[in-house]
Amino acid sequence: MKVSIYNTDGKKSKKSAVLNDNIFAIEVNEVVVYEDVRRIMAARRQGTASTKGRSEITGSTKKLYRQKGTGNARRGSLKSPLLRKGGTVFGPKPRKYTIKLNKKVVQLARKSALSMKMASENILVTTDFTYKIPSTKTIMAMLAAFKLSGKKVTILTAKQNVNVLKSARNIPNVQVMVASSLNTYEILNSDIILIQESAVSILESSIYTQIDEEVVI
Repeated sequence: MKVSIYNTDGKKSKKSAVLNDNIFAIEVNEVVVYEDVRRIMAARRQGTASTKGRSEITGSTKKLYRQKGTGNARRGSLKSPLLRKGGTVFGPKPRKYTIKLNKKVVQLARKSALSMKMASENILVTTDFTYKIPSTKTIMAMLAAFKLSGKKVTILTAKQNVNVLKSARNIPNVQVMVASSLNTYEILNSDIILIQESAVSILESSIYTQIDEEVVI
């Protein structure tokens, strides 16, 4: 697939980029896209919520009154869940929410998400740009040239670019990422993805160099 490369002024340059059809033009698999987004969101959960059961709280273990004949519930101690400040029944405990997917599922999810964005013409390739010093004004001018002001924009660079990152970090809904770190969630969460020319090959190669993981869904 051949696409035009845009200058930072929003106009097409004389150059074009060739995108891999096996990444940007495949049949979308919505099931694996859902599973990969669920995996990413689950990994962001802290899993630190914790409550105390009746064996963990401080309190007397003496039986409050005789078992039968009072008409009250059969409370064994002050730690009973039936009482205020008693132990919690089946409360949350620290746990991991990690969901593991194998390499091919994650690959297919990312390719499907990129294909969805490409089909809706929400992926643009731009010439490489960098700044000697951070300049938010310059980034905003570029977004205005592309008519992207107010939209969720992800800018992909080939490697970490501190000045570009600092230039965009104060603009709402705009983020700068290294192409190799792009995941399915970030693709779907963006209205437009701007890929620097040198980042195209990095993005394509990163999809095929992920670590194999056991399938556990």
